[in-house]
Amino acid sequence: MTEVIELAESGKKKTSGDDKVLPRASDAEDKIAKRLARQAEKRSEREAERAQRQAQRQAEREARRAARAKPEAARTVSDAPTKASKAIRVDAATRDRGKKSAQSEKAPKTEPLAPQRFNILIVAQHGRLAREASLFAASLRRNAPDWKGRLIVAEPRPEGAWAGMATLLDPNERKALEGFGAEILPFTARHFGAAYPHGNKIEALELLPAGEPFVFFDSDTIVTGRLDRVGFDFSRPSASMRRTGTWPEPPLYGPDFNAIWKSLYDRFGLEFAGSLDLDHHDNHWERYLYFNAGWFFGPDPQEFGRRFLEWSQQVRDAPGEALACQSLDPWLDQVVLPLVIHSLGGGRPGPALAGLDGDVTCHYRNLSLLYAREAEDTVAMVEELIADPMIAPLFAQDDAANRLVRDGEGRGVIRPMFPQAADQPEQPIRHQLKRAGLWFR
Repeated sequence: MTEVIELAESGKKKTSGDDKVLPRASDAEDKIAKRLARQAEKRSEREAERAQRQAQRQAEREARRAARAKPEAARTVSDAPTKASKAIRVDAATRDRGKKSAQSEKAPKTEPLAPQRFNILIVAQHGRLAREASLFAASLRRNAPDWKGRLIVAEPRPEGAWAGMATLLDPNERKALEGFGAEILPFTARHFGAAYPHGNKIEALELLPAGEPFVFFDSDTIVTGRLDRVGFDFSRPSASMRRTGTWPEPPLYGPDFNAIWKSLYDRFGLEFAGSLDLDHHDNHWERYLYFNAGWFFGPDPQEFGRRFLEWSQQVRDAPGEALACQSLDPWLDQVVLPLVIHSLGGGRPGPALAGLDGDVTCHYRNLSLLYAREAEDTVAMVEELIADPMIAPLFAQDDAANRLVRDGEGRGVIRPMFPQAADQPEQPIRHQLKRAGLWFR
């Protein structure tokens, strides 16, 4: 019997009989030609989609400009609330106090007519965070061109709690960030550092100027819309609601959700009842003020940062009896953040901030999750930014970018795996990606 052995490396077919070795170079060339053709076809499709999106955005911009051009006198008297209507709203808010505490205390703001000025803080250090920060900076300049604040990139020094670690940005990373208008400011992490990297966002707040409104974003975020037009009310801090019930995990015999959260509010002398969402029962996690720390904002970064740092240290160093069975790593920032926001008169974000977890910013987390669950426009924009000559060198040796973006596995493999993943919990998506060998962090 003739035994046939396939040699994939050489592209030849070998037999144990009298057959000769047959070259298969033509097959390899055909495969390369087909691959190049597919890539060209995909590029053409993306360019057509991009042109269509740009035309749509231009039409929307023109419509907004036309709306803003209408004279102020055209507004009706009904737009201005009377004293009586104000009194009615105050009475209603008093009666409903505690029922959607953050959303019921103030009416949602409409989109402002003029861009707001505020500072933005992100964190970057050598490697992945620098690559992500460059995407954030590029997307900000691209999609919020009228934003006039300072983009401050906090760079941890390799000392203190980061001693011995390669945290400093290299020349290419620094050039890319500064090329998109970022200010790179160093800071020394003294309390968290390598032991708890999420603490960078807490300690880096010291870099921001006192008394000036700020927004913090995780570096693995991109700006997808007019961030300068979001209806921030900086007197009422808030944070991202794109979260799941990850903390706490009450033990079988107690304490329960209510006892755990109340112990934290009591510890720092905070009123507890006004933080509750009474549409949910005692043992449902959404009843309690809980945020994703991917973005948050406030009026004064120095006071915000002082409370965030002091209270985080106290909870970490002495959790207390109610938290004895609870893990604080990596949840510490998300445990303390609602306490800080509530103490400063803030709460859950209202409809005016919906775009921060929707069509204005996207906290994609990493490239695998981007392809699994984010919108087509967002995916296409990230691909375009990674190809930018200022950013491409940073991703040249990145395994995730090479496989998912350059080699097409993101679109060709991951997106077909998750046709309806936008509203699915993140954990099962992660597990499936890891099993497929497509998780890169």
